[in-house]
Amino acid sequence: MGHQLSGRKFCIVGGAGFIGSHFTDVLLGDPSVAGVTLFDNFSSGREWHYQQHLTDKRFKVVRGDVKDLPALKKAMDGHDTVIHLASNPDIARAATEPTIDFDEGTLLTNHVVEAMRCTSAKRLLYASGSGVYGDLGTVEAQEDHGPLMPSSTYGASKLAGEALLASYVAMFGLTGCAFRFGNVVGPRQTHGVGYDFVRRLLKDPTQLRILGDGSQSKSYIYVRDVVSAVLWAHDHCEKPFEAYNVATGDYITVREIAELTLEILELSPKSVDLQFGDTPRGWKGDVPIVRLNTDRIQRMGWRCSLPTRRALEESIRAMIPDAKAGRL
Repeated sequence: MGHQLSGRKFCIVGGAGFIGSHFTDVLLGDPSVAGVTLFDNFSSGREWHYQQHLTDKRFKVVRGDVKDLPALKKAMDGHDTVIHLASNPDIARAATEPTIDFDEGTLLTNHVVEAMRCTSAKRLLYASGSGVYGDLGTVEAQEDHGPLMPSSTYGASKLAGEALLASYVAMFGLTGCAFRFGNVVGPRQTHGVGYDFVRRLLKDPTQLRILGDGSQSKSYIYVRDVVSAVLWAHDHCEKPFEAYNVATGDYITVREIAELTLEILELSPKSVDLQFGDTPRGWKGDVPIVRLNTDRIQRMGWRCSLPTRRALEESIRAMIPDAKAGRL
């Protein structure tokens, strides 16, 4: 680990969730890290994600809602670095609940940066997403692409969060990085296409309903690669604020993910009725093709360890025992 972790205290907002639990593993695995506090309302977080750390004196869990600004300030004070992961995990939900991404996205980020302004925490590592770019087709998005025109309220909330962070950096002396992730997969996953396929097929191995026509093509990045990218940029970024794409650089279609899931579950393709939709979009606001250029973070020395297919394989295999144990 780099020098920026030594002696640091991290507050992970949304830390009991899938990605947050992996940050906790890595940070507490470094003896130079002074402390890790998870702040979570447990809407999608799980207690079993962090059970192995409860005996570590550097570790603390605060059950609270980011909408409760006084509680957030209290939990955050005494820390110097915030990892902000809290948001609406169900992107398709906005089609029927249009305000969900403001209430569970933009508003939360506003509270995070405002709590930081008022406390000791002055560095923010913010989980943004590829949704900030909107639908660019096969164009490979670079961080300075413009104008940014999200095609979902989820993407809009992530872009608004980046803008809030940039403004607090300029006005109130914070520093930070925003990370535009590809689709993140791995152990303890709580949502996503592979997650859905495993759950449905274990429940009924004779059929699989698939949102969209299966042609959607995206990058899927292993969660440990995401953690390493964020901490690498935290250690090496010299600007007050910068945005980074974080992805594998290769791609897979939803049809190929379905076939991979059948293979891992040892189900014959002939025995499973794959039921596809009629359009390339799985839901309103879905971006069927996502291409992310990662030159910026690679120039700093970071490298992705697992390509997309391997990342999905590892993720699906890890989900099976959790699904059978009723933990998904």
